[in-house]
Amino acid sequence: MIDVKYSLMLILVIGAVTQLLRFLPFAVFSRGTPRPILYLGNVLPSAIMAMLVVYCLKNTSFTGPAHGIPEIVSALLVVVLHKWKHNTLLSIVSGTVCYMLFVQVLF
Repeated sequence: MIDVKYSLMLILVIGAVTQLLRFLPFAVFSRGTPRPILYLGNVLPSAIMAMLVVYCLKNTSFTGPAHGIPEIVSALLVVVLHKWKHNTLLSIVSGTVCYMLFVQVLF
């Protein structure tokens, strides 16, 4: 049986560490954010998205029965919707639905 005292102490420690990690950046960067951190904040989102695209499309077979059509059409839909509406959730959900429809219904 789980000890109630142990569980409460565990919750208290986890809460304290969470609060410390949330307040620490404000204490460390009280004078302003350093230039390397600002640079990483600008560059990393695009780099992460590029890595995700490569990861998602790495097993695409252009010689198989679908010739990569579901992946290409879905990726293009995501790009077009994101450029048009600037809504990440809309573009990701639409691309996923488009891909699943292609795979489940057409191919």
